[in-house]
Amino acid sequence: MMDSRERVKKVLRFEEVDRIPRDIWALPGVRMYRKEELDMVLNKYSVDFATPDFKYGEGYRSKGVPYVKGKYTDAWGCVWHVGEDGVVGEVKGNPLREWKYLDSYKLPWELLDNADMSNVNKSCEKSTKFMIIWTETKPFERMQFLRGTENLYMDLAYGDSNVYKLRDMLHEFYLREIEMWANTDVDAVTFSDDWGSQKSLLISPELWREFYKPLYKDYCDILRSKGKYVFFHSDGNIESIYPDLIEIGVNAINSQLFCMDIEKLGNSYAGKIAFWGEIDRQYILPFGTTEDARNAVRRVAKAMLKDKRTGIIAQFEWGIKDPIENVLAILEEWEKY
Repeated sequence: MMDSRERVKKVLRFEEVDRIPRDIWALPGVRMYRKEELDMVLNKYSVDFATPDFKYGEGYRSKGVPYVKGKYTDAWGCVWHVGEDGVVGEVKGNPLREWKYLDSYKLPWELLDNADMSNVNKSCEKSTKFMIIWTETKPFERMQFLRGTENLYMDLAYGDSNVYKLRDMLHEFYLREIEMWANTDVDAVTFSDDWGSQKSLLISPELWREFYKPLYKDYCDILRSKGKYVFFHSDGNIESIYPDLIEIGVNAINSQLFCMDIEKLGNSYAGKIAFWGEIDRQYILPFGTTEDARNAVRRVAKAMLKDKRTGIIAQFEWGIKDPIENVLAILEEWEKY
């Protein structure tokens, strides 16, 4: 039997594995209100991924409690409104909603300056799991949080000089964060941005390539130079930038496969990038039958596995209202591969 670290690395190298590696994303509400079910599932189907022991510094502007109904402010000064316990919420207060605030805005360097990284390498050494870290690095989303989504789209459309200044400020922060993790013993580093609508990219692929792709390439270059695997997450239909993500060195991508042509993705990119899940969380997981859940796994497996058991990770996101029967059906079906 392979251990988790070996299993995931082989999948990322498109080598045959003993079983498809598992990665279950339980949303905060599941951990808060369905802990017994979660523990049961994890005891029966252990995941192959783990996070090292670390802590970012305390944000000077942070206040309130995330994932609890009400409001909280994050380290960047963005005010989040949470409509029900157990969900992330939405940003309603944007610190840079007017450009006049940009020159005096301070990045939350304390997150990195005061980070406790003392146990990262020790926890990596002790574990046989594939050790992965999710970073703060999400330039497109953070620019939305700071400016407001509508403002940012207008900034990008008109090419406002301030939007370039803000991008470069954030990039400086994210480069240092990526460097910080590249110099640890983690196996992989994740950065993310939600780029897709239900049917297409949220901005033109050409603008994406001009404005954001160079940032992503810098992150990949740093990580690959230190022997790290690069993982990337985006919601929505991002089919148009799959080739770009492969080109800059992303090893594994988590995207909403069921918003896209799954068979086309498999035919085009299997063996070029690892598919880090997923199973449809908009319709099948919350509202489908167990047979729908099993068929979803079969469809993804048929499209992505081709002639070898590799190149895919059995990942899905477990929402607070998703029936346990569908969760178990997905895991049981993946076991057949």
